[in-house]
Formats: sequence, structure tokens, C-alpha cells
Amino acid sequence: MKRNDVCPAIFFYFFAMLIFIYQPAAAQQYDCNFKAPVINIDFGNSSNQKDINLLPIENYQKVTDDGCPADGNFSFVPYTTNCFGGNWHTLREDHTPNDIGGRMMVVNAAETPGIFFIHYITGLKPGTTYEFSVWLVNICLYGPCGTVYSPDINIAVSSGENNIALFATGIILPTQQPVWKKYTGIFTIPAGANVIAIKMDDNANGGCGNDFAIDDLQIKECRMMPPPVTVAKHLLPVVAVLPKQFKKPVTLLVAKEMPLALLQSKKSKPSITDIPLTIKPAAPAVVKIDKLPVISIPLPLSTRANLLIKKIETEETNLLIEVYDNGEIDGDTVTIYHNNQLLVAHAGLSAKPITLKIKVDKEHPHHELIMVADNLGSIPPNTSLMVLTANKKRYEIFISSSEQKNAKIIIDLKEL
Repeated sequence: MKRNDVCPAIFFYFFAMLIFIYQPAAAQQYDCNFKAPVINIDFGNSSNQKDINLLPIENYQKVTDDGCPADGNFSFVPYTTNCFGGNWHTLREDHTPNDIGGRMMVVNAAETPGIFFIHYITGLKPGTTYEFSVWLVNICLYGPCGTVYSPDINIAVSSGENNIALFATGIILPTQQPVWKKYTGIFTIPAGANVIAIKMDDNANGGCGNDFAIDDLQIKECRMMPPPVTVAKHLLPVVAVLPKQFKKPVTLLVAKEMPLALLQSKKSKPSITDIPLTIKPAAPAVVKIDKLPVISIPLPLSTRANLLIKKIETEETNLLIEVYDNGEIDGDTVTIYHNNQLLVAHAGLSAKPITLKIKVDKEHPHHELIMVADNLGSIPPNTSLMVLTANKKRYEIFISSSEQKNAKIIIDLKEL
């Protein structure tokens, strides 16, 4: 963000989980019993500083103790206040709970998209499945601005020149008050991978908006647990979360009076949304969630994880979609949603395809197809083959879904 710019104005919340793009995780058939974190990056605190980006990064530079870094800069700080004439949220503390003077990474995006975070780790075990998680918050407030930019972050887990997994947050929209969101994804370490790199790059331009904070990166080992013989299935209600009240040490308070953040008390910690976990009620706070706009999402999409397995860009076309059973026909049935609207209900998978057509043009530039498993058939999980034909290009997508996880495919109109 330039110092005379302000952040884009968007008046609704967008709840997004970390999207799994690259898919080596056949272990999704089972649930994970996560151990304690083997990697925990919280950037330290005022007395124990832990810097991460020590290698030179093109288009980004580290600045010291600057809670309001300029375009193309990042810093590790315990709080932000009154940045760029009040166009950023005031973060009175980092995300890490119960720390004193805890620091977070604050990033003001460079005008050119690119990598802003690199960290190398060792000690992960080949053949073992892990969960990666990170907390992010868009620190922009509302306000008129030229071109609207919001953070859109890719996360790569790699070994040497080979990607082990690629994750994407999707666009992180601004909110009326700072809202930390947790993004998670699963990956498996291949044989011979001794040094792992975690790289983050921002797909969006900087200069107007696209400013964010990061905290509490963790990697946890996944102990695969086979499903029990019988499972009682209960849909838990989605419950609103409101923050606890915390007092910061005197050393972290700013001497002059801070501008009021929208719907946010000076003493309250930012609202936290843990995705995809449901949120339990906390102590009463300033914001009343029943005043927030309600986004209507079908129940099978809101109660299950929606994992992105493929994203395609195409020129204008009449897209042909064919869905087959993948392998032995075992009684799998599926329901398909298109942009949160029911498209196909309880269709059986077989050697004969379920055939759909979707128009991709300037009036219909974005399409999200979500495959919901109605059952697991006689051979779990629910698997299928989706064949997309766009102009002269053919895409084959192998899909695996369960009663906990849906599969999502995104088709966007290619910008010329």
C-alpha cells in the first residue's frame, strides 16, 4: 500500500479454507490423529526475536521494528497502529495466544507479484503425512481506491526442484474488523526428501491494498487412523466465535489515542475464525455476529471440507463435462453443485458418463464445480473420473471424495 492510498471497500465476509491443489494424499481415506507440532514458527517476541526470511528475496526487503512497512517491505512486530492515515486495521497484538510482546510478520505487498517468504526445514520423515497450517489476516480497512487488490497467496512445499504440494488461500477479502483465519493442507514427504522448503508468493499486485499479517505456522505429523466399524454421524451446529478480552503490557500500548476500528473494542483481540474447525462461544465481546450478512451455502458444502483439486483457465467455450466411475463400478452416487446451485442430484457413477455443458464467456467468467459423495459404495472412498473438454484441450481429473470432504474444480475465463 502506498502511504497516500487506501484499501479496497468490500462489505461482506468471505470464509475460506486452505485449498489443496496438488493431490498425492491417498491417505485422505482415513482420519488423522495429529501429534504435537514438529515445526512451530511464531516469530518470537520482543525478548526472543526469531527472524525467518534471511535469504535475499526479489522485490521484498526486511525492515526493522516498523509496524507500517512501505510497499515491498515486511517486518516482524508485536502490533500495528494508525498506519497510512488509519487505512490499516490497528492490531494490538499478534495471533499467538498467551504470549507477551509476541511478534507477527506484517507484509506490505510489492507492486509486482512474487515470493515474500522462504524457510527451509529438516527432520521430516519420508513416507509420513503432515498437516501444514498458517494464520493470516487482511489488515486493510474499507475505503475508495483505484484498482482493488486483496491478498491471494500460493504456498509451495518443495524438495529441490520438485513440488511436493501446492496450496492456495484464494482471495482474502477485507473485513470490518481484523479477522485471523486459519488455513490448512495435507502433504506427504516422498522418499529421499531430506530438506523441505516452504515458499509463499502473493498472486496479486501491490500499491493499493494487498497488505496482510502472518503468524503461527505449524507442521504436525498425521498418524493415520482407520475408520471404526460403526460411526455415529452427527452434524454439529456452526457456532459464532467472539474473542476473549486481553490486556497487553504497558510497553505495547501507544501513547496517543488510537482511531476506533469498526465494531472493535480497543482492548479486544481480533475476531478469530478457525477454518475448517467449528468455533466455540467465548466471552461476550463487542461484535454481534447476527448483524453480519448471511451467505447462503448448501448444507453439504458448509458442513464438509471443499478441497480444490484442479483450477483451469480457458478461452471462451462451451465446456463439455463428463463424469465416469473410476475403476470398478461399486455403487457410488454423487451430487454436483455449480456455483453453490444444485446441478445434478444423487446420480449413479458408471461406465456411461454423466454429461453436462457449461458456457464460459465474459458474462459467465467463473465456475465452481463441487462433487459431493452421497455414499462410499462398496469400495471406499467415492472415486470418479471427470473429463473436461474446452475447445481442443482435454483435461482428465481423478476425483476422490468422502463423507467429510468434497472435491472442487474451478474453471475461469482466461484473460487475454
